[in-house]
Amino acid sequence: IRAGHIPGARNVPYNQLFDAATGEMKPLDDLRKSFAGAGVKLDAPIITSCGSGVSAGVLTLALYRIGITDTALYDGSWSEWGQASGPPIATGPA
Repeated sequence: IRAGHIPGARNVPYNQLFDAATGEMKPLDDLRKSFAGAGVKLDAPIITSCGSGVSAGVLTLALYRIGITDTALYDGSWSEWGQASGPPIATGPA
């Protein structure tokens, strides 16, 4: 698997969407700030991805909780995109 990320991707680690003390998903305003702070355009279609397509489900759930339903989950995620013969990749900050 190549190193990098999907071009145009923004990094929102799923664990940042949870309160560390309680394990509960953060309040809606905090979720919205997490996505917006990472540069996610909440007024455009969003595709969630991760390493294997599992953790992206948490991102999709959080987006639904804040009313963003124009989403898709890329189930192949990086394990598919990052293959040696895969599509173009980007490097540097996401």
